[in-house]
Amino acid sequence: DVQLVESGGGLVQAGGSLRLSCAGSGFSYISCCMSWYRQAPGKEREFVSSFRNDGNTTYSDSVRCRVTISKDNAKNTLYLQMSSLKPEDTAVYCGAATNQVYCPTSSRCPPLRGMDYWGKGTLVTIPS
Repeated sequence: DVQLVESGGGLVQAGGSLRLSCAGSGFSYISCCMSWYRQAPGKEREFVSSFRNDGNTTYSDSVRCRVTISKDNAKNTLYLQMSSLKPEDTAVYCGAATNQVYCPTSSRCPPLRGMDYWGKGTLVTIPS
């Protein structure tokens, strides 16, 4: 079975940094599009960042310039380096992947139809 397992969350003071990881297992291929989402207490899940295997990356306006997404295809692991953390970054961060092997450069990542696989998330807490 395909599994995504996140790690790296924790409690960090405002202004600090964290590096999140999302390790994929059970894949017989390398997913061409993986993304990070987050859900804060009492709020809907929101997109954070995505990585397409041709190197294309996207970021939400709320985190742009403060986070960097990267991926190690050999390990099928997605990373999110976060810095200058703010209390409003407090949320459960989830990794997600598509079941696609090939993402054309014209394709959206994440796709409009949504992601196919989801992890359970790792909690990031930034106290105010």
